[in-house]
Amino acid sequence: MFERFRAAVENAGATVPFDARDGPWLGLALLPGVVAVAVYLATNAYPAYGAGLYAKISAEIVAHGYSLPARIPGYTADGVPFAYPPLQFYLYAALVDLGGDPVAISRFLPSVGFLAALVPIYLLGRDVAGSRPAGAAAVGLVALNPQILEWHLSAGGVVRAFAFCYATVAVYAGYRTFARDEATRAASLRPRRGAIGVGAFAFGLTVLTHPVYSLFVVVSYVLFWLLCDRSLPGFAAGLAVGLGGALLASPWLAWVLTTHGVGVFTAASGTHGGVGGGADALAGAISPGIAVALVPAVYLAIRREYLLPVWLVVAELVFKQPRFAYTVAAVLVPAVAVTLLRARDADSDSLHRRNLGFSDINDDGDADATGVGVDRRAAAAAAVILLGTLVGGAYFAYETTLVTDPSTPEFLDGDDVEAMAWIATETDPDARFVVLGDAAEWLPALTDRTLLVGYWGVEWEGSAAFDRQDAAYESVSRCQSVACVEGVATGVGDDRPTHVFVPKGQYTIRGENAAQFGTIERSFERSERWERAYENDGVVIYRATDVGTG
Repeated sequence: MFERFRAAVENAGATVPFDARDGPWLGLALLPGVVAVAVYLATNAYPAYGAGLYAKISAEIVAHGYSLPARIPGYTADGVPFAYPPLQFYLYAALVDLGGDPVAISRFLPSVGFLAALVPIYLLGRDVAGSRPAGAAAVGLVALNPQILEWHLSAGGVVRAFAFCYATVAVYAGYRTFARDEATRAASLRPRRGAIGVGAFAFGLTVLTHPVYSLFVVVSYVLFWLLCDRSLPGFAAGLAVGLGGALLASPWLAWVLTTHGVGVFTAASGTHGGVGGGADALAGAISPGIAVALVPAVYLAIRREYLLPVWLVVAELVFKQPRFAYTVAAVLVPAVAVTLLRARDADSDSLHRRNLGFSDINDDGDADATGVGVDRRAAAAAAVILLGTLVGGAYFAYETTLVTDPSTPEFLDGDDVEAMAWIATETDPDARFVVLGDAAEWLPALTDRTLLVGYWGVEWEGSAAFDRQDAAYESVSRCQSVACVEGVATGVGDDRPTHVFVPKGQYTIRGENAAQFGTIERSFERSERWERAYENDGVVIYRATDVGTG
């Protein structure tokens, strides 16, 4: 038994070649990520976007003795089905169970998953280009990309950042399985077996975390096999990874199917726009950064090196959000830079050129091309990465301090938290709320009260229910009168709200800035059906006078 375990560890170790020469470059690679995390935490006193539903799910897992709840109460009058992949909710639940504050967990935990994801990105960038500096540069392009940071450092990163980490590990294992040259693969079967094992385990974790990232892994493996292998053993290797991941996730899949049926997955498909960006891209709505990356991609295609260009285009076409295509571009651009340098060296017939990378990598930075002193090319690469970190970090800091911050808008602030603490202690447990703005997402988690209007988690009920709640949330968040609020609430169900939570001044709707200038407050003050129950500097809460409340 011990021998088998040791063999498995050795196989996994052979999958990830790493030696002392990688240490400085990996340390340099992580610096942009550390800077991005520091900027985010320094400029966001509260988590960006929302994780209230995740916090509520985790609290329900604790309340159920760490078994999975069938429904999550508080989000709409009837609650919502729980069919999310559960892995990260167990981590969140354990932290809550240990006394962690959900808001603080949602602020700090994503950074852990995000920084961890940078390690496999370094390895992938290093191996693809055969260059340690290229691996470090790939990490820098990921770590300081505002779109990638928006999705992984924000509160939703308690799930997405870890899904990103697991997915990039699986993709790196896939590259090791398929995309090495034939001589390397023929030399030893052990790295390939290790890569299959690591890939299967990481894919299983990805399936247990987030479906869209799981699809990214599947798409990547298919492309790696088609463009780099196309052998029957390679197909069997990919199949083994898929089956291994499915086996790891099978207890959860079996639970979901027996609890909710297969219809819960078909109901949710397409409600969030995670898949299917191709129509927009073909219509010309391509991300600016991806458009720039297409230039070096064309260069590789001209050289008949198709893997990275095809991977970039497919990622842009398959996924609506460009974070996956940006990740591929981060690997592609440094690889092209290294290719150009090597082509120049070849053209000049340099006797002392270096091939940077893994296995036969010589770019350890010990000596320059003349054999004297520090490798000037490695030093230049390090200087570029440091300069990029400085410029990228400064831009990210500038963006996050804007009043109209486009990357890390906060769904709640101190006034919202104070108001929700009052709700939790001073209102009846059966109170039903309508909340204007994004603070709504946090209300059930922080108050244990019911939110009548909100689309979070409703995707599992089907597209019609989701679209109805989605439209209602947008409408009620922009209401300027009592009649508007009451009309929207009536449109989503028979339950009348007992309370309405109104932000004062600036707030956000789906992360976009909005503002109230007192119009809706005056409407509530004039209405005989409502009375002011609570107020602080940023929130006023109205209570219905003709509905039983606490």
